[in-house]
Order: sequence, then C-alpha cells, then structure tokens
Amino acid sequence: MLRTILATPIAVAVVAAGLTAASPSSPAMVRSAASTFNYGEALQKSFFFYEAQQSGDLPSWNRVSWRGDSTRNDGRAEGVDLSGGFYDAGDHVKFGFPMAFAMTNLAWGGVDYRDTYASSGQLQSLRNTVRHGMDYLINAHPDPNTLYVQVGDGTIDHSYWGAPETLEARAQLMDFPRPAHKITASCPGTDVAAETGAAFAASAMLFAPTDPGYADTLLGHARQLFTFADTTKGGDGRDTAYVNCVPAASGYYTSTQEGGQNAGATKMYWDELAWNAVWLYRATGDATYLARAREFYPKMGSQSDAGGGSAAVPAYSYGFGWNDKQYAVYALMARLTGEAEYATDTQRYLDYWTVGYQGARGEYTPGGLAYMFYWAPLRMAAYTAFVALYYADHLGPEDALYHRYHDFAKRQIDYSLGDNPGDHSYVVGFGTNPPRNVHHRGAHGSWLNASATGEPATNRHILYGALVGGPDATDAWTDDRSDFIGNEVALDYNAGFTSALARLHGEYGGQPLASIPGETPDGDEIYLDRTTINSDSRGTSMQVFLTNTSAWPARVLDRGSFRYYFTLDGSTTAAQVTATSPYSTCQQPTGPTQHAGEVYYFTVDCTGTLSFPGGRSEYRREVQLTITSGGQWDPSNDWSAPAARYLPLYDGGTLIWGEEPTIAR
Repeated sequence: MLRTILATPIAVAVVAAGLTAASPSSPAMVRSAASTFNYGEALQKSFFFYEAQQSGDLPSWNRVSWRGDSTRNDGRAEGVDLSGGFYDAGDHVKFGFPMAFAMTNLAWGGVDYRDTYASSGQLQSLRNTVRHGMDYLINAHPDPNTLYVQVGDGTIDHSYWGAPETLEARAQLMDFPRPAHKITASCPGTDVAAETGAAFAASAMLFAPTDPGYADTLLGHARQLFTFADTTKGGDGRDTAYVNCVPAASGYYTSTQEGGQNAGATKMYWDELAWNAVWLYRATGDATYLARAREFYPKMGSQSDAGGGSAAVPAYSYGFGWNDKQYAVYALMARLTGEAEYATDTQRYLDYWTVGYQGARGEYTPGGLAYMFYWAPLRMAAYTAFVALYYADHLGPEDALYHRYHDFAKRQIDYSLGDNPGDHSYVVGFGTNPPRNVHHRGAHGSWLNASATGEPATNRHILYGALVGGPDATDAWTDDRSDFIGNEVALDYNAGFTSALARLHGEYGGQPLASIPGETPDGDEIYLDRTTINSDSRGTSMQVFLTNTSAWPARVLDRGSFRYYFTLDGSTTAAQVTATSPYSTCQQPTGPTQHAGEVYYFTVDCTGTLSFPGGRSEYRREVQLTITSGGQWDPSNDWSAPAARYLPLYDGGTLIWGEEPTIAR
C-alpha cells in the first residue's frame, strides 16, 4: 500500500529527510516578473500533442479532431490487449522504452509541482495523459516476468507514409505485420524493465492523492518490475540490455549505443536500476530501495576528471535523456539524502553546462542552446533544464548557485519558445513563426504514401504543442518535413519540456487559451470524380473514380457504393437499358432499379474494396461504367449526367456525398 503521506506533492522519503517540495508559495517559487512567453499556453498545448499520439480507442477527452481510433488489434495474436498507449514519434511503432521514460518524467513534474499544475489548469490533462500511458503498460505487463516492450517493426512501419487510422486496412492488402515483442525471465531486458518500473512508481505517486486504488495497482507493478530487472540482470551493464532479446529495437532505442562518442553517455543499464530504485523509495519510503540505489549508483558510469589526474568521476559531460538517467539520479539522491557526495555530482554536471567545470564547458550554439547531441538537441537541453530547476529549488533562492542553475534552465526553455537567432518558435502552433511541416505522418495528412516529400506541400494538420528536434550546432534549422533529425517530434522530446514548463508557469504565470483552435476539413474528403468518355444516342460510357483523401480523421471506406440515375426516353423500357463495367475495382453494376416514375438507377457496389488515403491505387478506385440503351437515349434529362456530384455516394446505404434526385431533369 502507498502511505497516506503521498497525498502531499513530495515523496515520503523526502519528508522523512526533512526536505520540502517546491511549490508556488515556497521561497524557491516566488513569482518573478512577467516572462516574454506564455508558459501556460505552451503547457496546455504540450498535452494536445500527446493526445495526437494516442493509439487504440480514443478516450472521450481527446481533443484532436483529425484523429480517430486506430490499431485496435495490436497484441491480439499474442492474447494481450496492446491497442492503447502512444505512437512514438512521426511513425506508428510503440516503443516501450521511451514511452515509459516519457510517463516517468511527466509524472515527476506532477509529483513535485502539483500545485503549479493545478494553478495552470492542466492537472487533469496531466493525469489523463499519464493514465492513458500507464493503462497500456499495465496490459503490457501481464505477469511478473513478462513485459511487452514494442509493437510494430520500425523497418516495415517506416516503409508506409500514411495515417495511423489506415494501418489495419494496409495490413489487409499486403504483408504489413505489427508484431508484439516481449522480454521474459529466459530472455530479459534489464534496462527497459527498470525504466518501466520507474514509470509505475512515479505514476503511483501522481495518482495517490486522488485515486489510491489505482496508485496501489501501479505500485504493485513497479515492485514486480524492479525485482524482474534486478534478478535477471547481468554483470557488465550491457549483457542483459533488452535489444539482445528484442533486436527489432536495435537502431531505434538501443541503450548500449545512444550518445555517440561522448564520454558522459555511459550506455549501461545501471542507471535504469538506480532510477527505478530511487522512485520506489520515493513512492514507498522503504529504505531497502534507497540502499539498492546506493549500490547501483557508483556503477552508473564515470569519465576522466576535466581537472586532470588518474581518478575518474561520475559522468558529467552528456545530459539527462531516455538512455541516461544518472544525471537525474544525482539530483534526486542529493535532494532525498542531503548528502554532499550527491550534491557534488549534481553540481559538477550542471556546472559543466553553465559556467564550466575545471576549465571544461559543454558545447553551445552561437545563439545560446546547450548543444548536447546533434539528434534532437532541444529535448536534451529541456531535460537538463528540468533537472537544473529541480535542483535549484532544492537549494533555494538564497543559495549562491540558485540563479546559475535556474537562469540556465529558463534560457534553454525560452530558446525553444522563440528566444533564438531565428526569432521563431520550435513548438508547433505556439509563438512566432512556429514549425508546421513536422516529420509526422498523421499531421501531414497525405493520401499518396509517397514519403515525407509527397503531396500536399504543407501539412494539413497543426500538431499543436509538439517540440521539434531543433537546430544544428550553428543554430540553423528549416521547417522541412523530410528532416527527421531536426524536425521530427517524439514522446520523449516533450516530457522533460512539459515538466519544465509547469515549473516555470508556477513562477512566471501565463494563461492557457480558452480552447485550442479546432480544424475543419479542407474540402470534400470522400467523393467521386468522373470523366465522360463517350455519350451518344446509344448510351454513355465514363470513368468514375472513388476518391478518398479523408483526414478529419483518415477513414477507411469498405462498404461504399454509388448510383447513376437516368430517365427513360420515349417508349424505351427499363429492360432495354443495361450497364456493364469493362474494368472495375468494384463489383459489376446492378439494376436498373426504379426510383420514381420514369427515373431509374444503376448501382455500383464497392463493398469489400478498401478505399483509404494510403497510396495511389488505394485512395483512387477506378470504375469504368458503360450504359447502353436498346431504345432511345438522351442523357440531357438524366439526373446524373451533368456532374459527378449527381452520382450519389453511400457508405453501407447511408448517403455520404453527392445529391439524390429531387425531380427528373
């Protein structure tokens, strides 16, 4: 059971240690002068981004008008419901490692800055988002030693540029599997098990004040996953990394590779174990977990001291991120224990990225961005900014180091919001000249499956709140949809950024919008095009294209049909008029069927032919229709003759486009 003291926004262990949480009324959060940016609006929109990433049956509170239910069969072949959760980035794979990390960090912001979330009006959005992710992770953990860590295959998924709502239709037409990958006791994954355990523990703290039953469920999973990770771990920090058992994750979220040649990117799983243990200690107050965190702490990774000498010191030259938790563990341990060792390690890391450490300082762009890694540098800066704010609040504003770390953090977040050499925001739908053409299949709204460079030229949807990867080392950046390094978005990009925004809102304020602007379709979404090939006294022939460019949301039409209405001429009988399709992706026409009086129609039934915005043939189904009369034929008085709009289109018998006859022409 979670202890009742968790109803406060700080952990049991912190209270026991005599430390206090920062809140809007505490000395560390004295409201400052007005900020250049509206942190309340940015925070509000960040949660909209997470709603745009949702998989499965969308909850009633989802505000994204251009999203619909999707991938509802994920996990069914394995006997588990993995339909929920979040898509990782601009693609549609569900990677458990960064998803769990994002949930841990969103929950962390809510645990330590609950009051600021409440004052911003975004506390319910936070809880909704985290619960959606944790419900998925509960399903992904069906027994103590089994954890599903990925749904989908990156190579296969990346071969298709279409909306998530069309993935299962795509799979019906060709080999497009969405396998579910798991770790078990016989083939473990220490890193992902421990990270997921941390997500459960942090989220348990978030929900304890309002839903203790759910919090207890989360905490049970947290304990089991820590035990799973701990009892199946190897010995060198890499040997039981999950990619050894889930090679499909290799090249995407490989914990033994991220960080390049930076000595501070330690590429081991000891930091995940310490991270999991710290969060369990916070959630339970059980000193056993603190002892385990101390055990793992010195194994997390070290590097040569910038001051010279042979002694190594804990890593300091990289940054907090999905694969490098040690930097956050430093700050958590410093605040939980008050011990100098952990404070020293935290300050070495933060000094390296502010004033420098022992003469060495982290790389910066000319415009002031702490440039920790070339791939999505804004997310790295945002995570370190949140650690800096968290630690500064622990020190308090009277401490000489407070403003060093606080001001660094604010500067990094403000860079993303628009205080940069380009004078533009890096957050979609926020601020001045924000990104629009992000590398994101759903937001693009394309119907051609022609890659990021295909039509339309401009994304049809605004992916409000999404933080893009960011500039290169010279502050250069372009809003280029094909740039998946600088202009993609991802679950983990936004999580640390969101928590930092919440903290800054507590200090500087900022009003959210009354509502996030809605969208309306940019034209007809499912409709018919028609070209008349020939029309004379013997009949009419035409090409009809059932066209599906739907994007509000993308939809699959599998029971479509359309009708051609005509009027009998002179003494011609209905039996003398026939219709055929020399070429058709649908069924042969049926009829004629009497509508009223001398008005009849032929029906072309496309049931079973999938029409969806997912490729040149999939979005545009062709029917060649030839109508022949054995009597008189004068199309000038036929309802359907003038334009395609007069060939009404149906979905299962319900009119969805076009016009039915009102009078005979």
